[in-house]
Amino acid sequence: MSSEKIIFWESGNFLSLFLANSLQKKLNGEFYAIIDVPERQKLFYQKQKLVDFKKIWFFHDGISKPRKNVDIDFLTSFEEKYNINLWLLALNERLFNEYNEFYKFSREEILSILEDECKMFEKILALKPKFLISYKSTFHHHEIFHQMCKISGVKPLIFSASVLANRCMITEEPNILDDKRTIEELQSSNRDFDALQKYWKKFELRKQFGDTTDTLRKSKTPKINAGLDFVFSPNTIIENNYGYYGHTKRKALSNYVVTRMKKKNRNDYMDKNFLKVIDDSTPFVYFPLHQMPERELLIASPFNTNQIETIKHIAKSLPIGYRLFVKEHPSQVTREWRDISFYEEILSIPNVQLLHYSIKSEDILKKCSLVITIHGAVGLEAAIHKKPAIIFSDFFYSILPSVHKLQSIEELPSAIRSSLRTKVHASDVDKFLNLLEENSIDFDLFGFEVDYHNYFFNEGNLLNIEIDGEKVKQFIKKHESSFGMLADEFIKKMQKIEK
Repeated sequence: MSSEKIIFWESGNFLSLFLANSLQKKLNGEFYAIIDVPERQKLFYQKQKLVDFKKIWFFHDGISKPRKNVDIDFLTSFEEKYNINLWLLALNERLFNEYNEFYKFSREEILSILEDECKMFEKILALKPKFLISYKSTFHHHEIFHQMCKISGVKPLIFSASVLANRCMITEEPNILDDKRTIEELQSSNRDFDALQKYWKKFELRKQFGDTTDTLRKSKTPKINAGLDFVFSPNTIIENNYGYYGHTKRKALSNYVVTRMKKKNRNDYMDKNFLKVIDDSTPFVYFPLHQMPERELLIASPFNTNQIETIKHIAKSLPIGYRLFVKEHPSQVTREWRDISFYEEILSIPNVQLLHYSIKSEDILKKCSLVITIHGAVGLEAAIHKKPAIIFSDFFYSILPSVHKLQSIEELPSAIRSSLRTKVHASDVDKFLNLLEENSIDFDLFGFEVDYHNYFFNEGNLLNIEIDGEKVKQFIKKHESSFGMLADEFIKKMQKIEK
């Protein structure tokens, strides 16, 4: 490949750093980096010699203390230039809305932050890089830069987990394949539903994700070590990282105690009020709750973040002989579950019942008549279990004939009735799984995440810590071969784009 400018977005999970380390051994390019990490991690990235970055921008260094004199004219022209709805991203930002329990941002503070971010990103893109290499965005500012790159002619190479365990994808958009072939253009392997279900079990992402969740933050010793580090370390992050506004040590410790109590009370409520056995005496439609806050709704489906309203819309749209079963997301435990009032409001809706998180999704899919989901892989899993699905936002499996991509909420009643009559064909699912495997690569992303959380961050209990450079060198040797393979896949993708 010719020498190209490549910009990496590094969020402190080492993915972009390690990938850049492998790529620089194979490419003759200019490497740049935006480093989005807490203050105490910053020193490591300033001193690291693993990657010869031509220039590094520390994201939070570009954000000044919020001010009232905001340049609205600039933000207005920015929206028009890049076709980005800034308020849509800002109001769905978990730091700026009700999910932030430490600080309430004013309108002027949000606009001031947006102005600084957008001006900084424009200066960076003045370099005219050819590629952006990044893990999928989690926060609004990362998504703004991603969208700016697309408009500016910078090709995003976004690394994300596939819906198949131990497999990942490199795409322009997370969960949207760059391969635009239709089902009719694909080849089948002639697998029947039994074979497809066996295949799915072999690569079941839900089990791997559950194992990851169970592994993190379970041991007492890492929690104690993280707590001691937090209490006795200097609290420097509040001044220069708006994500930590309001995070005084007293508030953080108090919040930890309170949320643990809430978690127990909420779990007790679910044990008493949620169904633990599926009652299929009446046909039912299945709607799985999404974990929140999470990018899959906040960024990927930004107008569908109120799941209670979505449940009400589905309940209103059901044929008279059907019920709606709603299941809590098992990983919501990492967010201390939801307010009991949230569950009470759902249970107050006639013809709607909450299923306990311990019920296996496979058991629900076998008995339901239809799956409705806002986003996520459950629609594909439904097809594998011979069930049609309705999805609210784009996901790569929406090319399946048995999956109805909803265009407006008004069409939901007719979409439900039509989908209930839809037959799922094994050949279609078989073709799609072949397409998915062809467009994914071997890489154990969740295993890597568990490993770096355990190795550096006390099992994920504290991220704002000082990073030992020697430990990083040891860690990168452990994963050197897998990142070397990953670098080869990125090079293939770049070469394909340049043709």
